[in-house]
Parts: sequence; C-alpha cells; structure tokens
Amino acid sequence: MNDLTDTATGAEPRLIVEPGLSARVAAIVEPVIEGLGYRLVRVRVTGADGCTVQVMAERSDGSMTIEDCESCSRALSPVLDTADPVDRAYRLEMSSPGIDRPLVRQSDFNRYANNQVKIEMAVAVDGRKRFRGLLLGAEGDLARVQRDDATAGESPDVMLPIADMAEAKLVLTDALIAESLRRGKQAERQSLANDNQPSQPNPFPRTSGDSRHRAQHEGE
Repeated sequence: MNDLTDTATGAEPRLIVEPGLSARVAAIVEPVIEGLGYRLVRVRVTGADGCTVQVMAERSDGSMTIEDCESCSRALSPVLDTADPVDRAYRLEMSSPGIDRPLVRQSDFNRYANNQVKIEMAVAVDGRKRFRGLLLGAEGDLARVQRDDATAGESPDVMLPIADMAEAKLVLTDALIAESLRRGKQAERQSLANDNQPSQPNPFPRTSGDSRHRAQHEGE
C-alpha cells in the first residue's frame, strides 16, 4: 500500500450515518479502515447478487486507488468473518466515493461547495424533505443550499441541519467531472513527487459502476 499523506486518527466524525444492519456493519468496519489511515464514507447492505456489503472509503484528500481498495478489503475480510454481522452469505464490495459522491462530514459540504447537490432529509424542514440546488458550504452544523425551485419573491437559500439528513449527494455535472479530473491529475503529480513512481488515481470509480474496483468475499 502507498503511504498516506496523513492518517484518520482522531478523524472528523460522520454526521450522516446509515441505519439498521448497515450501521452495525459500519461500527465494525470504521475502526479497521481508520487504523489503516482511511476514512469511512458509507456502508450499505443490499440484496444485490443475494447479499452485498458495500463499503465506501477514501483517503483524507478524497482520493482512493484500486490498491487502496484491495488493502482495505484484505484487512476487513477476516474481521467481518469473526464478527459475523450478516446472517447469510454475502459479497464484500470496496469502492471509492466516486464523482457523484455522498457527503457525510461537515468538511465535505465545504470542500464540494459550488456544486449541485441533492439532499433527502430524515427530518423535514419547512414541511419538505427533498432539496436540490447549489451547495454554498457549511456554517457550523448547517449546510446552506441555494434551491433550484425557489419561486419569485422567495429566498432561494435554505439552511439544512446536516445531522438531520438521510442522504446528501453531489449531482453529476460537466463542471464536477472537470474538477474531478483536475484533482486526479494533481494527486498523480503529488504521488510522483513523493516517491518518483506512477500512481493509479481513480477519478471515475463509480460513474456507471463499471469502473469501480470490486473486492469480493463470501461470508459464511
């Protein structure tokens, strides 16, 4: 595994977390990958291919290479075998967040400001749970969003409590793709400067699902 620029020790907590079985798996997964220097983004247990445990992780700078996914998968497989949180056979799938990534930490809402975002609230704000618009950043534990559907005479800006969100996700746009390419090239240049060896930045790991690295594990 390549050296990480910093570790996740004392990492910023996630404010948007998963419920139920996914939460139980996340409680097992998170300390393992933090010990490797990564940050957990999301865990999702689905019925795909019988049962799939999807674990999304990243470095502190938001990147995640194929080699990083493989390292996390190797570390997680025996831990999940021992803890046995899923009561049936499953496949472990590691991935990076992707371009249209979930936002789960306060810093995510600042890092990806000035991009389009879709938000599903767990707790309604002004009687509504779905919001879409331009993310303007975070102010404390609130995210400021400029709504797309504001009517004439209505303020388009809304402040949404991050901890009350069920999901927040970037919307795939040309500008977001261009920024992702820029970040990928910047990470590659930094890696080359650090060790004079080419890295494998993966700026498009989840655009359609086809380019996402999959590390599979059959649980008992």
